[in-house]
Amino acid sequence: MSTSSRLLALLSLLETPRAWSGGELAERLEVSRRTVRRDVDRLRDLGYPVEGTVGVEGGYRLGAGTRMPPLLLDDEEAVAIALGLRTVATNAVTGMDEASIRALAKLEQVMPPRLRSRFAGMAAATGALNWGEPGVDPGTLTMIARAIASGERLRFRYRAADDEETRREVEPNGLVAVGRRWYLVAWDVDRGDWRTFRVDRIEDPWTIRPRGPRHELPDGLDPVAFVERQTLAQAPTYEMAATIEAPAAHVARRMGEAALRIEALGNDRCRITGAADTLPWLAFRLLQLDADFEVHEPPELKIYLDRLGERMRRAGAGSPAG
Repeated sequence: MSTSSRLLALLSLLETPRAWSGGELAERLEVSRRTVRRDVDRLRDLGYPVEGTVGVEGGYRLGAGTRMPPLLLDDEEAVAIALGLRTVATNAVTGMDEASIRALAKLEQVMPPRLRSRFAGMAAATGALNWGEPGVDPGTLTMIARAIASGERLRFRYRAADDEETRREVEPNGLVAVGRRWYLVAWDVDRGDWRTFRVDRIEDPWTIRPRGPRHELPDGLDPVAFVERQTLAQAPTYEMAATIEAPAAHVARRMGEAALRIEALGNDRCRITGAADTLPWLAFRLLQLDADFEVHEPPELKIYLDRLGERMRRAGAGSPAG
């Protein structure tokens, strides 16, 4: 067995959740204890935190270090991690969405074909309930992430909100999760300007080699700030303020990941503030609290709730709309 193969075999043993004596490792690897000690020193030089244990013979185990070293994964572990990353990525978990896409792209890149096929089959057999939100193809997300990392261009068909279909060539700059939607920030080559694209409307993407220098986002913005500015510029924004007759902890649990601020006004009251681009979304968030509330701003939300209340009363009385 070569030194590199022996180091990989030793690392695979140490990654199990137990301590190994020097004699056990020597027997498993069919080498002397002195060779085991040298191999342990080599792993430590590579950044693996191999700890020595006390006892009659002493032993070794893999501990926690100050940085993340490379990991060895067996087939089942690799597929399980890929499926977990796929779930996180397509549900846009706050704080983990972009990292999960990068990790999934790296893992798929090095998967052997047999594991990639197995992962694809298991992924196709699983799903998630998105409550009306459009689904995002994880393959599209990982392809975009790889294109960003490698500096390649992307070509794809894009379906706009009015169902008009166009073909685009872009320099991808970043992926941004907004709620449960993904947006691609990219330089549109044909239009000569920066654009945001909803990833669920991107179809048949493929990569091509870059040509010329890459463009930088304007005004020193990062992709998140650019999407925020574009969203606020293109959609009406309603700034809401309301008092809720319920504890702040209760409201926080009901709100979940909604981007609204909650301020306690005592033990049984709180104030929520925030912005959204639709009145129905704000109304839904308030009604799901199962508590009395008073809306202070905006006036359009008060009118919308009045009309919604009339509709509910008619529905409850079995009366047709007037």
